Amino acid sequence: MPRSISKKSARHLSYLLPILLVTGCSQTAHKEQLSQSSNSKFSVFTRGSGKARNNGQQPEAKEHATIWDRLQSLYALPEIDNARIDREVNWYLKNPEYLSRVQQRAEPYLYFILNEIEAKNIPGELALLPVVESAFRPDAQSPAQASGLWQFIPPTGRLYGLKQNSWYDGRRDVVESTQAATTFLKELSETFNNDWLLALASYNAGKGNIKNAIDKNTDRGLPTDYWSLDLNNETSAYVPRLLAIAKIFANPEKYNLSLQRFPNEPYFELVDVKSQIDLGKAAEMAQTPIDHFFKLNPGFNRWSTDPTGPHRLLIPVDKAGSFKEKLAELPHEDRIKWEHHTVAGKENLKTIAKKHNTSIEVIQEINHLDNDVVAQGKILLIPVSYQALKEEAPATLASVQQAPSQPQTAKQVYTIKKGDTLSNIAQRFSVDKDDILSWNKLSKKTALKVGEKITIKKTGSITVASTAPAFKQISYTVKPGDTLGQISKKFSVNVTDLRKWNNVPKNKADIKPGSKLKVMIESGHSST
Repeated sequence: MPRSISKKSARHLSYLLPILLVTGCSQTAHKEQLSQSSNSKFSVFTRGSGKARNNGQQPEAKEHATIWDRLQSLYALPEIDNARIDREVNWYLKNPEYLSRVQQRAEPYLYFILNEIEAKNIPGELALLPVVESAFRPDAQSPAQASGLWQFIPPTGRLYGLKQNSWYDGRRDVVESTQAATTFLKELSETFNNDWLLALASYNAGKGNIKNAIDKNTDRGLPTDYWSLDLNNETSAYVPRLLAIAKIFANPEKYNLSLQRFPNEPYFELVDVKSQIDLGKAAEMAQTPIDHFFKLNPGFNRWSTDPTGPHRLLIPVDKAGSFKEKLAELPHEDRIKWEHHTVAGKENLKTIAKKHNTSIEVIQEINHLDNDVVAQGKILLIPVSYQALKEEAPATLASVQQAPSQPQTAKQVYTIKKGDTLSNIAQRFSVDKDDILSWNKLSKKTALKVGEKITIKKTGSITVASTAPAFKQISYTVKPGDTLGQISKKFSVNVTDLRKWNNVPKNKADIKPGSKLKVMIESGHSST
């Protein structure tokens, strides 16, 4: 679980301040700027290219054998000794399984992110910001409704041209959100005279809040660098957290960290499919498991691409050639499967939606219905998921057509490979070792055999491309010496949310030992 993917509620307002305060900067201007850079986006990550968008020059991406070598070559922030950084380093080192998980999750995205970092000439350390924001989970959503790898809230996402509707959310789109985030960060650095620490702090807390903190120090004759500002606990830890993870990845031997070897090569290729297509069909054509397909294409909310676009998919680079060949051979009428339903007596949209495993909203939108009333004898056009046709819907794509699903268990069969251990399998699937033993009726002394098949179960909302992880409420008994800051760190939440859940006033810092606090944590994940 990310140490903190939630944002201060005040961030909503602070991000909107530039709209009101900065002359000449309108939503249109931001969207046009992003759109202009997006025109050449294909060259950034398609196979065999890697062209920069800075003066048309070519970044020397291929000179590094691994993605980590390339990342470290782009580091540009000053090395700083600070107790706040040391605290964050110690936290990461005490949680090696977390470092392993974020590496695995980052693999599909880092090459493209580094291309954007190079193209915009910003510090390489910023490529690791999704570790802090979302733990590199593109479907992560905070209680404050921030979403995606870079955790955009809705208004800021719209300000930077990220389309959001019932079909598609650009905040979760790997390409669009990365381009928007790097553009946003570069603009923030320019606002603060290329002081990247202040830029990062304002990405977290809002530009207005950082400017206010600077003004207060100026009035008091105090220094105005990041480390001297009086900031909230979350923002005070935010920048050190990024500097800490960058420091660890730059010195793996010193910190006894095993960096997983990811080649410095494109992981995916963007393919323009031209028109709406069933995502289950696309995943099969790409010879890619549906869950992995959605990790590359997490922006889609339903079973197909948005009818109004974008009509482009990220395909694993080694599958892209055959995917394009199959796409060229696919008849247009087979891209989406439809059924015609004649409304019978006593039927309504609710019963029709249930019968066809879809939602009322989808039927209304496709058939241009203004309300729930539908006349007997009317013929409705009903979309049918390709996966549903193959009777593979329960744990995969068909659930996207339904309203938010109830918690259920998804099973996956995994074949033991050479070198596998119970620990690394548990880390790979973000489950507990004891659960694996229980699911497969194994004892702790049982040796894993290569080729043996085991069952992996995951409990929670199975909706593919879900925007929000499931949260559960726990009760925590305050111990002597506990502070809100310590408790928030223990459960990877922020102090603002902790106060809100328990109605603790902002001017009250002490909490009584023995009292019980409500804490919302992500289901299926430990506090680390």
